[in-house]
Amino acid sequence: MDNAQNRRNRMVESQIEARGITDPDILDAFRTVPRENFVPDNLSEFAYDDGPLPIGDDQTISQPYIVASMIEAAEIEPSDRVLEVGAGSGYAAAVMSRIAEEIFAVERFEKLARTARERISALGYDNCTIITGDGMQGLEEEAPFDAILVAARIEDVPAALKQQLAIGGRLIIPVGDEDLQQLTCITRKQTDEWETREIAPVRFVPLLPGSVAEDGSRAASNHEASSSLTTPELLAETGEQLKGIDDAGFAAAFDRFADRRVVMLGEASHGTEEFYRARAAITRRFVEKHGFTIVAVEGDWPDAAAYDRLIRNKPASRRSRQPFQRFPTWMWRNTVMPGLLRDLKAVNAEKSPEMQAGFYGLDIYNMHASINAILAYLDENDPEAAEVARERYGCLTPWQADPATYGRAAMRSGFAECEQPVIEQCRELLEKALEMDGASFDAAMNARLVASAERYYRIMYYGGAESWNLRDSHMAETLEYLLQQRGPGAKALVWAHNSHIGDARATEMGRVRSEHNIGQLAREKWGDEVALIGFGTHDGTVTAASDWDGEHETMTVNPSRRDSYERLCHDSGKSPMLLDFKAASVVAQRLAKPRLERFIGVIYRPETERWSHYAEAVLPQQFDAYCWFDRTRALQPLAEYEPRGESADDLYPFGL
Repeated sequence: MDNAQNRRNRMVESQIEARGITDPDILDAFRTVPRENFVPDNLSEFAYDDGPLPIGDDQTISQPYIVASMIEAAEIEPSDRVLEVGAGSGYAAAVMSRIAEEIFAVERFEKLARTARERISALGYDNCTIITGDGMQGLEEEAPFDAILVAARIEDVPAALKQQLAIGGRLIIPVGDEDLQQLTCITRKQTDEWETREIAPVRFVPLLPGSVAEDGSRAASNHEASSSLTTPELLAETGEQLKGIDDAGFAAAFDRFADRRVVMLGEASHGTEEFYRARAAITRRFVEKHGFTIVAVEGDWPDAAAYDRLIRNKPASRRSRQPFQRFPTWMWRNTVMPGLLRDLKAVNAEKSPEMQAGFYGLDIYNMHASINAILAYLDENDPEAAEVARERYGCLTPWQADPATYGRAAMRSGFAECEQPVIEQCRELLEKALEMDGASFDAAMNARLVASAERYYRIMYYGGAESWNLRDSHMAETLEYLLQQRGPGAKALVWAHNSHIGDARATEMGRVRSEHNIGQLAREKWGDEVALIGFGTHDGTVTAASDWDGEHETMTVNPSRRDSYERLCHDSGKSPMLLDFKAASVVAQRLAKPRLERFIGVIYRPETERWSHYAEAVLPQQFDAYCWFDRTRALQPLAEYEPRGESADDLYPFGL
């Protein structure tokens, strides 16, 4: 089964069937029609996302669930003749053609109609006709119709459409103003008798040209708190004005969270300097003043071990490659990190070994370095076990430098021959780790990484939530092992993207895609002992790449969308600002309405930003607090500013 078919099946299961639409004819039609054929080529990767996409002429292809809801409400039968008003890309007409006997679809934009005809013809759907014309007038020459579906809003239902219904026929149409419409079903009972019922609130483009583009999704209920203030005014009044990052008062403002066992510090992008500097300032203070002993980051365990050796004044490993050489190198080799590591080293020098802060990687990508670290440990401590390990890892050897290649090979063979051996190796080392020295623990954690990475690279070619969930489960379990290993009083700071540390249950990740993340898992494990702090920005610049493994660039960040949380913060006029949702319940209540939130990772594509980088979330449920910087700058990769002429000790690991 190809990947597109897998994605269609998941769309049907998670977006349509899971929301209560169970008609087998509808579900089969959505499984059959390739939605990627009906969107622009540059948006094909988003074809099965749970939302609308642009198709040109200020029009969109609607959210799959909305299309399914309209078809269900129309009660289309195999013998029916159906009219669609507003064909757009032709997708809804194509889906209905797999259910009904004959479909006619009218589109007022000639270019869209022509493209829709070509798509329909290429698929061989010969019972579907696309016509350029005025949908307000219906299609009298082909009337009557058993069902008419209108994919655009209108304030008054056109009489022509009602008259072109067969007796018993149903007209499905969004009725209302530009802010909100009711998806309405009008059934023709007799020649001059119609019955009307409302189905659900929606938002659509106007039937005639207008200024508002389709949102394409269900409208959320308004749960705003009663107040004479607008939401930006409320944020300005209740948000806490922060000092500059270099002022000691900045980090001190976060002391309210210092009694937690785990404090997670997010970022809205992997390439914003203010996010790194802010987290570095908070980390310095929490390690020095509040006894935090774990700094755990969204990076690989063997690479982070080089930083850990530096700040705890341990000798450099002679067998390791340079740390953090895998894309994206700027995440942990940037101009913020040397200063933080030197500060942590200085703070650690004043502490006993058990109270020193360690630097740890939670992620699973660097399989190659982990295997080398395990073998190096076993060579020194148990040569016979090292030979056994080499045999067990032998089937992974061809793929160590590019583990993704292993995933492709495992998928083709139908199962992973390496899974059981690497899990067995992990189990044996973990059983000894907590009873022995730190080197044994490090080897055991590398073994866990190899076991998780083997599964991750195998399943990621099937797509879906499983690979994401495996990765975040691994990070959460690694954090738990660290807290156990560092003792009952251990406290951890976690640096990771907002998409990892913000509770997934409050976002599309959890609600639509059945994905969990480390923030959710930590809350489930430790409850109120966890603080999740998100970071956001309105505009500026960011370091990112256009494609995976591409060259980094300094990119301009688009101003935030007017329907986003970021725009509300921007309009408050206060920056930097801290929103503490636990302390300000009125703010949490006001922001409880789902809105768009921006997520920029290591890839940034401004031209498709709405579909590439925004997702719906409920901010006060996602985070305990939110730190806001209105305008931000691109993080500077260290490679362009590598210091020279200093001692190896001062530069390690950056001077390697």
